[in-house]
Amino acid sequence: MKDIAFGSLAGMVSEVFEYPFDLAKVRLQAQLLSPAGNLHKRFNGPLDCLMQTWKEEGFRGLYRGLPAPIVGSMAETAALFLSYSAFQNLIRTHSSMTSLERSTPLSIPQLGLAAAGAGFVTSFILTPIELVKCKMQVQMMNVHASPMHVTPKAIPPIFTPVGITYSAAALPRYSPILNFVSNTGFAMQDALHTPRMSSRLPGPFSILRTTVERHGVTGLWLGHTGTILRETGGSAAWFVVKEWVAGLLKERRLRHTLTDELIPRARVDVSTTLLPWESAVSGAIAGAVGALVLYPADTVKSAMQTEEELRSHTLTKVKLSSAKSSKPLVNGFWKTAVHMYKIHGVRGLYAGCGMTVVRAVPSSGIIFVVYDGLTAWFG
Repeated sequence: MKDIAFGSLAGMVSEVFEYPFDLAKVRLQAQLLSPAGNLHKRFNGPLDCLMQTWKEEGFRGLYRGLPAPIVGSMAETAALFLSYSAFQNLIRTHSSMTSLERSTPLSIPQLGLAAAGAGFVTSFILTPIELVKCKMQVQMMNVHASPMHVTPKAIPPIFTPVGITYSAAALPRYSPILNFVSNTGFAMQDALHTPRMSSRLPGPFSILRTTVERHGVTGLWLGHTGTILRETGGSAAWFVVKEWVAGLLKERRLRHTLTDELIPRARVDVSTTLLPWESAVSGAIAGAVGALVLYPADTVKSAMQTEEELRSHTLTKVKLSSAKSSKPLVNGFWKTAVHMYKIHGVRGLYAGCGMTVVRAVPSSGIIFVVYDGLTAWFG
């Protein structure tokens, strides 16, 4: 229960901080597989994406779809730490360790194996949550100005007097009425052709229901191969680097403390508990490494999960059937990866990577400060 409670709280705190950066990352990845993305990109980079989102959607737009990832982050972090502890205990139980050795920390390779197993288990929980999150994050890309959403040209006024001439003195008397009728015509035309704003966009439960109706329950795990690769490799790197750096920092602290001649050795604090700054530094470094490992898998996964959302508006414009509109342009994770590589190259597979690393550094530091602090405080 400790791992679940502490992991959930750590995940929730970090998600609130990092969410706008995650939104920008997903939108940069999503545009690669959208119909317009094959011709030109709407966003030129993470900062451009954040600025456009701020201008078009305001502060609220930066946190679009936040409830789903908060729940997801809490579930992910809790499951990750719980599975990590469980796999460590499993390795201790089935290894050739003595009862005394089982109370000592595992080796780095053993920690990596436990972390990889934890990432694999967590990926099954994470994929449906990320599917909903990614779809909600790209919804407004179908509303604001883009090649797919151009405001229609103005039509002539719906009331045009024919065969009637007005004198200069009479024109001011009738012009307010004519202006009102003409403006009403433009307003009606805009109302019919302008896409609805975010207040009418589907929420998380609507997205879940629609996905199950179109693709069945298995549709909730679209792009799961990418999640498995990212979580298995990324979690292994994340925990291993954190444990390794934390061990170096703790060893350095204890060594300097023990060699300090001004402090009696009997009064030396040789506690193995990490200090907050040690958790923050080791967690931050681990976050950067974990984000870089197998990043292209996350790009392909996000593009697969958002392709239908971005393509639906265009297909509706050309009056394709709903069955065809729900069919992906490319089937399968590996075929999608090859398709994206041919169009956008290696650079495209790392779209939003810089933003991801920047947000992973403080976010990962926060997670381990909260988790290690709660663990030390409550034992």
